[in-house]
Amino acid sequence: MNGITIYHNPACGTSRNVLALIRNTGDEPTVVEYLQDPPDRATLERLIASMGMAVRDLLRRKGTPYDELGLDDPKWSDEQLVGFMLRHPVLINRPIVVTPLGTRLCRPSEAVLDILPRAQQGAFSKEDGEAVIDARGQRVAKPNPKP
Repeated sequence: MNGITIYHNPACGTSRNVLALIRNTGDEPTVVEYLQDPPDRATLERLIASMGMAVRDLLRRKGTPYDELGLDDPKWSDEQLVGFMLRHPVLINRPIVVTPLGTRLCRPSEAVLDILPRAQQGAFSKEDGEAVIDARGQRVAKPNPKP
């Protein structure tokens, strides 16, 4: 057991890229398809605390009931927002990855590289063709944006 868990949505390109980056180390993570098997309150609260992020920062807006539930209203407490995520797991942004080196919301997908215990084993490109890892297993430098 390698101690890596990904809270994954197979319909999400970022989540698929993160899973592939984990597998590119030779590790096979525990995959939790959180829309079908959502975390319980204690697990979700532990994940949020481990990431050191505000509960609101984990809320996903696009393609969710965020707006219809009025979740941008500051009246909602953290406990209430967690409750909304438990009732509507699609509100949980993804992918969340837990490794022995930390817990992170991996957006962009390259964020997972900072918490993987093992090095990349070969070249990797995202589904859109963007090169992330070269043939030596090293990160590909991103070009500086033009001014």
